[in-house]
Amino acid sequence: MTPYSRSALACHALATLILIAFGLVYLGRSEFMPYHAAAMGLDWESVAPGTRQVLLALMHALGGACLSVAMLVGVLLWGPFRRGADWATWTVPLAGFVLCATSLYAQIGVALRTPASPPMLPVIAAGVLLALGLWRSRRWRQRDVPLNTRSDSR
Repeated sequence: MTPYSRSALACHALATLILIAFGLVYLGRSEFMPYHAAAMGLDWESVAPGTRQVLLALMHALGGACLSVAMLVGVLLWGPFRRGADWATWTVPLAGFVLCATSLYAQIGVALRTPASPPMLPVIAAGVLLALGLWRSRRWRQRDVPLNTRSDSR
């Protein structure tokens, strides 16, 4: 592997670790996060049982989505990305960008409309790492892979 490909792989792997951590935190919760309490102005015990169940289901679904995307990205990084498949250089960050963008959109809405401070930094960090990994992998493809071996050559 070249320096460009190693750095792209490292960026995507770090973003994947952030997604895994985020997923495990949300899957492991038995009540909502402190910022949820601040947003709602209620503690966990004050929330109606049905609402608690819905909130936990949504949190667990987000946690599962984070782990699913992390597993997908991990498999792509281990195989096609490391072998230099052009499609994988786009698919890896795209999968993460969709998850990061929708999470950030939801968090910004909470931050703007409530007194809560959602944990946006990990989501932003993962997005930046994915963008940096995409940039590095595209540089790798442009500089280090001969034209006759590129999958997009004619």
